[in-house]
Amino acid sequence: MGSRGHVLDSFRARVSLEDPVIITCAISGALANREQCPAIPYTPAEYAAEARRIADEGGVMIHIHARRPDGAPSHGVEDFRAITEAIRAEVGDAVIVNYSTGAVGVSVEERVAYLSALRPEVAALNMGSMNYAKYSPRRRDFVFKAVFANPFDEIIALLQAMTEHGIKPEHECFDTGHVGSLAPLVDMGLLRVPLHVSFVMGVVGGIPPTARNLATMADNLPDGAHWGVIGISRAQWMLVAAALTLGGSIRVGLEDNLYLPDGTMARSNGDLVRKARQMTLDVGRRPATVAEARVLLGIPARPAEALPA
Repeated sequence: MGSRGHVLDSFRARVSLEDPVIITCAISGALANREQCPAIPYTPAEYAAEARRIADEGGVMIHIHARRPDGAPSHGVEDFRAITEAIRAEVGDAVIVNYSTGAVGVSVEERVAYLSALRPEVAALNMGSMNYAKYSPRRRDFVFKAVFANPFDEIIALLQAMTEHGIKPEHECFDTGHVGSLAPLVDMGLLRVPLHVSFVMGVVGGIPPTARNLATMADNLPDGAHWGVIGISRAQWMLVAAALTLGGSIRVGLEDNLYLPDGTMARSNGDLVRKARQMTLDVGRRPATVAEARVLLGIPARPAEALPA
C-alpha cells in the first residue's frame, strides 16, 4: 500500500467512529428572515425558546449570530449579552455557547469587543478569504455575492483575543486552502490541540459539497484535531450522513438550512436537531453529552457564575 497506507493510518489516528458525535445547532444566522422561515428567532426570549428545543432534542452546542429584536443583525455587546443571558436562564449549562465572529464590513475591534466583554466558551474563526455567493440556476444569476475577507492579520488578532479570554476557537474552513492555513498557526504556537475544525461546504466560492471533498478536507487536517461538517442548504443532509460515517461531528440549524430531508420546512431548530440525532443513531453512533463534548474539544467545565458585567 505504500504511501497511501500511511495516509490512511494517519487519518484513522485523528478520527474515531467510537467517539460520540457533537451535535451543534446554528440557531439563526444573520441573513435569513421570517419571510423565508417563520421559526427564525429575533428576540432574546425567542432565542431562549429555540435553545430549549435544541437541548431537549440532543443539541449540545449553540452557535449564535446576534440580532436586534426587529431581526436586524447585530455585533453589539448588549445584544449578545441579552441573548446569552436568556439562553442560560432557560437551559443553564445544558449547552455550550458559541459566538460567530464572521462579518463583512465589521471591524476586528467590534468583534473583539463582544468576545472580551462576554467570553463565550467557543467562538468561530474563519480561516481564509474567499468569494462568498449564492447562485440561482433558475435566474442564471447570483442572488448575492461578496468578497469575504479574512486576512491572516485579522485571524491572528481574533485568535489572540480568544486565547487571552480562554475562548476555544472553532476554525471554519470553506476550502482545502483554509485547512492548510492551520499548520502555520500551530507552528507559531498560536494554536493548541485539540483543534476544533468545521468544514463549511455548499457556499458558492468555496469547496463543492460532496462526500469525497469532505474526506479530502478531513485528510488534510493536522494531527490532534476534532472536526465536524457544516452543510449549507439542501446538501446539508447528505453531508451529515457522510460526516457520521467518516467519524466527524455535525451541525444543523436554521442558519444553514431551512428544510428537513423530505423538503418540509422546519418548524423550529428542534426539528432539525431531532433529525440529526436520529441519523446519528441510525448509523450506529451516539450523540455526545455536554460533558463529553467538553472533553473532546478541550473546553473546561463552565464556572457557576453569571456573565461578566
